[in-house]
Amino acid sequence: MTYFRKNIEAMAGYVPGEQPKDLGRYVKLNTNENPYPPSPKVLDVLKKVDADALRRYPDPSADAARQAVAKALGVGAEQVICGNGSDEVLTMIVRAFVPEGGLMTFPYPTYSLYEVLAQIQGCRYRAVDSPEDFSLPPAEALLEGKPQLILVNNPNAPTGVFFAPELISELAERAEGVVVVDEAYVDFADGDCLDVAKTRPNVLVLRTLSKSYSLAGLRFGFAVGSEVLIAGLMKVKDSYNCSRLAVELAVAALGDQAYMRGNVEKIRRERQRLTEALRKRGFSVLDSQTNFILATVPACALGNGDGRKWYSQLKSRGVLVRYFDRRRLKDKIRITVGTPAECDALLKAVDEVKGA
Repeated sequence: MTYFRKNIEAMAGYVPGEQPKDLGRYVKLNTNENPYPPSPKVLDVLKKVDADALRRYPDPSADAARQAVAKALGVGAEQVICGNGSDEVLTMIVRAFVPEGGLMTFPYPTYSLYEVLAQIQGCRYRAVDSPEDFSLPPAEALLEGKPQLILVNNPNAPTGVFFAPELISELAERAEGVVVVDEAYVDFADGDCLDVAKTRPNVLVLRTLSKSYSLAGLRFGFAVGSEVLIAGLMKVKDSYNCSRLAVELAVAALGDQAYMRGNVEKIRRERQRLTEALRKRGFSVLDSQTNFILATVPACALGNGDGRKWYSQLKSRGVLVRYFDRRRLKDKIRITVGTPAECDALLKAVDEVKGA
């Protein structure tokens, strides 16, 4: 006997990246965390936390954070909604726009949470295969069936490929539903779709403080779009979804753009170095616009194109990367760009595996 709805009983649920208990044993390059600490301004706020204030509910609209986002991105505060990570904002979006039995579409491969959110909602979803080079699928394929929601992770995870804003704008112009551009990694890219969200009434852009701002543990994200879309989302969000502390720290982080940009540039430089080093070692590496790379593993004593074996062998040498046991990804591993020392440790382990 089960008490769950049929769709919940049938689904597997989202599987996050491995978070080992004995973290000190590993160079952790599997969940795209920023290797550098958050802004000193964030730490200053932490030192001055008013403990008495924590007994009171936070501002239900997180207005201070909305204003900080607005200032950083050049939009109105009424065009911003905040959440407990951009994942929660994604949940609001699916809740708000896709009816039970409705349709949402997205490219494949992409962030696997999307299909899980569809399963929870009890709606249909279609994962549209990306071309061989992992570029954006044709608009016709994403629009087929007139979906209420189209999700585009840009730059895309786990491929790291960036889709031109012009393609997203064209897709939105033709869509009858809402187009969401999930820009979790956009600060590491050469462009963004913010202007598309500013000019298209059916476009939302999602961002997070988890990656470029080094605040994955804080859980703070937001969406930017038209006032009409944001006002509708406000109806479905949880009453106090952003903690008082999260809002204060988010305001501090967003107010230190120079610090964030400095860390991003270090990661972009290391991304290029790591990409070139792996290519010299026989890996095929996609050009990435994120803080990670997706690498097709070379043939060696482990066998031809077995990403799982590479993952296991690197883990046994103290380096954690991400392996996806999914179609089109089984011969690949995803590697977070760490510090130069962390990437050197990875390359040393790679050389040991190749020589085994």
